[in-house]
Amino acid sequence: MQRSLNYFRSLAAELFTTHSPSGFTEEVIAVLGKHLTSLGYPYTVTRKGNLVVTVEGTDASQTRATSAHVDTLGLMVRSIHSDGTLALTNVGGPIIATLDGEYCSVRTRNGKTYTGTILSNAPAAHVYPDATTKKRDIDSILVRLDEKVVKKEQVQALGIDHGDYVFIDPKFTLTPSGFLKSRFIDDKGSACLLMAVLEEIQTQKIPLKHRTQFIFVVHEEVGHGASTLDPQVSEFVTVDMGCVGLDLAGNEYAVSIAAKDSGGPYDYELTSRLIALAQQEKIPYAVDIFPFYGSDIGAAWRAGRDFKGALIGPGVHASHGMERTHLEAIDATMSLLLAYLTK
Repeated sequence: MQRSLNYFRSLAAELFTTHSPSGFTEEVIAVLGKHLTSLGYPYTVTRKGNLVVTVEGTDASQTRATSAHVDTLGLMVRSIHSDGTLALTNVGGPIIATLDGEYCSVRTRNGKTYTGTILSNAPAAHVYPDATTKKRDIDSILVRLDEKVVKKEQVQALGIDHGDYVFIDPKFTLTPSGFLKSRFIDDKGSACLLMAVLEEIQTQKIPLKHRTQFIFVVHEEVGHGASTLDPQVSEFVTVDMGCVGLDLAGNEYAVSIAAKDSGGPYDYELTSRLIALAQQEKIPYAVDIFPFYGSDIGAAWRAGRDFKGALIGPGVHASHGMERTHLEAIDATMSLLLAYLTK
């Protein structure tokens, strides 16, 4: 699927560098909308902000859905310290220790952006005896602004206030050896992948078996992304990252198929069908259980929606930290999703 990977590459840098923590996703949805329009796809945006593209199929007896989420982990200003640094609250579940030393930017309600650095509140080895040993958690990190401020009132004069978003630099990189390394591969990698599948369907005139909704979700990281799923949907395969590590079978070069996560098992028949498709199409895959994981399938099920649900996704190393995957895993996931949508 070299053509699809080329489209993935062309879109990834723009999508990954458009900040979109949960609750601040209008800009990334606008980016997706621009590219969908250029591909000739009409779309709708729900009141919650999810973007939905509907593609008709040859068999009208069933409506399917697939999704990826474009919201990411992030931070907000909790308060302003007396010395002009910013206290933080997390949006979603980033590994806080990995944020120490990261560049960031702060967006005010009136649209101004200020740069800064996320640091421990014991940031200097020559000053603080616990600089190397102090626990890094949300209460012990702060933002040092790149502005000449030394007290709270000077920060307030810039227009910065409680509740302003703090965007973490994703450090997006695609290496010549095919590795994608960046924050927020969970789940912008899958969102780019979904767009590449839509591009392939459109340009190659690939017929889908059933009417399918492609949903770009904006509140997955805070637990309620797909809770408003269309009641007509009878099967839903979400595309999210596959986990790598410990006793898991998944890796950065294959598609992961989840049998169970922290919310319980995925649909047995649909999951078995995806495994059979991967075997039939000779797609590299792994079946795994993710004990500390939830997805948009669970969000929709908890909201009372009635459908068969399953999860697939590229294997991603170091989730919720400095993540990495390989284009081989992206390709495997695209191949499996297309096989599901067309058979």
